[in-house]
Amino acid sequence: MLPGGRGRRGQGCLWPVAHSGTQDMPTRTSGEMDKPLISRHLVDSDGSLAEAPREVPKVGILGSGDFARSLATRLVGSGFSVVVGSRNPKRMAGLFPSAAQVTLQEEAVGSPEVIFVAMFREHYSTLCGLSDQLAGKILVDVSNPTQQEHLRHHESNAEYLASLFPTCTVVKAFNVISAWTLQAGPRDGNRQVPICSDQPEAKRAVLELAQAMGFTPVDMGSLASAREVEAMPLRLLPGWKVPALLALGLFVFFYTYNFIRDVLQPYLQEGKNKFYQLPVSVVNTTLPCVAYVLLSLVYLPGVVAAALQLRRGTKYRRFPDWLDHWLQHRKQMGLLSFFCAALHALYSFCLPLRRSHRYELVNQAVKQVLTNKSHLWIEEEVWRMEIYLSLGVLALGTLSLLAVTSLPSIANSLNWREFSFVQSTLGFVGLVLSTLHTLTYGWTRAFEESRYKFYLPPTFTLTLLVPCVVILAKGLFLLPCFSRRLSRIRRGWEKDGAVKFTLPVDCALAQKTSHV
Repeated sequence: MLPGGRGRRGQGCLWPVAHSGTQDMPTRTSGEMDKPLISRHLVDSDGSLAEAPREVPKVGILGSGDFARSLATRLVGSGFSVVVGSRNPKRMAGLFPSAAQVTLQEEAVGSPEVIFVAMFREHYSTLCGLSDQLAGKILVDVSNPTQQEHLRHHESNAEYLASLFPTCTVVKAFNVISAWTLQAGPRDGNRQVPICSDQPEAKRAVLELAQAMGFTPVDMGSLASAREVEAMPLRLLPGWKVPALLALGLFVFFYTYNFIRDVLQPYLQEGKNKFYQLPVSVVNTTLPCVAYVLLSLVYLPGVVAAALQLRRGTKYRRFPDWLDHWLQHRKQMGLLSFFCAALHALYSFCLPLRRSHRYELVNQAVKQVLTNKSHLWIEEEVWRMEIYLSLGVLALGTLSLLAVTSLPSIANSLNWREFSFVQSTLGFVGLVLSTLHTLTYGWTRAFEESRYKFYLPPTFTLTLLVPCVVILAKGLFLLPCFSRRLSRIRRGWEKDGAVKFTLPVDCALAQKTSHV
């Protein structure tokens, strides 16, 4: 809708629409009765009725950069008539679609009611000479500040543009959409377009325009929200900061721990140089530790939350802030766990390709010949490795399923019960499989004195601590005495609590209460 009734049709409607009915049809005079009801140019060559030409909505663009060209391409593909205003139209005309009209800025702002301002903040002042021609127009600001500009300026780019052109209506929109998304279409990028403005009619017009372009508009309120909208593209994975730092911290800890046990201890006490293991072997030993601990940390906050509800006897009390943030980061931690597990699988495939591994095989074969052993077969080790590898493959497959269902496109196709089954039940199964995988790897090594180097226990014994706590707590909550109480709490039951309902029927009944 246009402010002040500037629309051409439909009482201020911006885009032309087809009207039905006869109430708007002009009355035919007697002198016109001899004219045919259907004009000749509406009849095709085969005699069928042709569709009456409709006016194509026109949109203006001020600017000739990459975003302006992508925006023009998208608007033309969506059925709009596009006129582009440039300071050098002859040089820029070849960069825009042939259906778009590239002309001077003064000529481009004449007929369109909606004009995109696709230029940087410092160039806004160059448009002040067009203030009279822009009066009453809708200016759509698509600019984004840099991190330094966002911190330096107290007002958003859209608010600054509105202060320069008080007779115009400024709408903030399309700043979170990249030029590639505009060209390739919304299916290849984020479909949501935050839109904010102080005038509802102008905001509604841009909302309809975004829908016509195939995007999903999101109403962000007044123009005061433009600063928040402009800050969205400046955020680099805001929900991943804490999980990424946690994963990095775990990697550094376990890598240092494995370095001390597997590289430094043999060098200091036995004089063996094993520093060649740092790039592959030590990394491959560290990655499963990080993946295993991260996976257990995904399900540990659920156990803590259930324990708090059992202790409090109610679900109507907020969790501590640290637990609430922990619960919100479970998806990111799960995806990082899958990432580390996938890297561990790739590194494991690369282990036999190393030159050092080939030398070790040759050395073992020579030792076997020197000791006159023709057949070397340890049944227990064979079975252990078979079970160990099988459990690892099953655990990685379960994690893959969890990671796939975490994608929005897949998650949106599942109902809540299906999503909960995959993420909760199958996730816990993946944690159990990972635990069995770790236990079969360790086998009896935790009880061998030679495995404690520098008096440090084997690495896998450290990783088992948190997962075993989670599995035991989950098993404990499955007991009827806990599961029933927890189910009642989650359905609204409160310990030692009563909710009183007054019955406003008469004086006698009003004195009675119902206790739940």
